[in-house]
Amino acid sequence: MAPKRRARREKGSNLTSNVDSLGRRSWGRWATLGLGLIAVLGGQIAGLAVVIWWYGVDLSHLQDLASDGVVATVIICISTPVQVLLLAIMARQADSRAVEYLGLTLPRKGDVIIGIIVVSVFIVLVDGVSWLSGRDLVTPFQLDMYRTASAAGWLPWLLLTAVVVAPIGEETLFRGFLFRGWHRSNRDAWAVIIVTALLWALVHPQYELYYMAQVLAYGLVLGWFRWVSGSTILTILLHGLINLEGMVETSFAVHP
Repeated sequence: MAPKRRARREKGSNLTSNVDSLGRRSWGRWATLGLGLIAVLGGQIAGLAVVIWWYGVDLSHLQDLASDGVVATVIICISTPVQVLLLAIMARQADSRAVEYLGLTLPRKGDVIIGIIVVSVFIVLVDGVSWLSGRDLVTPFQLDMYRTASAAGWLPWLLLTAVVVAPIGEETLFRGFLFRGWHRSNRDAWAVIIVTALLWALVHPQYELYYMAQVLAYGLVLGWFRWVSGSTILTILLHGLINLEGMVETSFAVHP
C-alpha cells in the first residue's frame, strides 16, 4: 500500500512542479498558465480599483475610457508592480531563485548589441510592409492614447509607461514566468516561443487583426532572444525599444 500512495503523490506533484532537462524546478505547464492568469487578474483588479476610485465611475463606463491615455497609464503603473510581485512569489514557491526563474539576469553585451540591430531591422521591415500595403503605421488606438494624455499633461508619464513599465510587466509574464514554466528542453523551445507570442498578441485586442499579427511577429523575435540569451532583461530592453519607436511614430502622426 505504501508504494502505491507514494506513486500517487508523485503523480500529483507533476501537475504542479517539474524538473527540466537542466535539473531546474518549475511549475507544471497547466499550473504555470493558471498562476500566470491569477497574477494578471490580480494586477488588473488593483489597477481598475484605483481608476474607479479616481474617476468615481462604475464598471459600465470603463469601456468609454479604454483608449484614454491617462487611464491606461494609471492602470499599467498600478497593475504592473502587483503582477510582478505575484509572479515573483509564485516563482519562489517553485524555485528559491525567483530572479533566475523569471530570467531577470543581465544579458551579455554582445546579445544586447545584436538584439538592438535585429529589432531595428525588423521594425524597418514591418513598417515597410505596412507602407507598401497602404496601411497606417499608427493605429487609431495609439493616436487616441497620445492625444488624451497630451491634453491632460500626462504625455511624459505615458511615454515612461509605454517604454519602461509596460515592457517590464509583459516580459516578466510572457518571456519570464510562462517561458520558464513551459520550456523543458531545446526540443520544445520553438513551441514555447510560438505559444507565448500568440498569447501576447491575443492580449492586444485593441488592435485590428493585421496589427495583432505584427505583435505576434515581434513576440517571436523576443521569444527567440529569450531562448538564446536566457535573459528576460534583454527582452524588456528590446520591447522598450519597439514601444519607443511606436511613440515616436505616433508623435509624428499627431504633429506632422
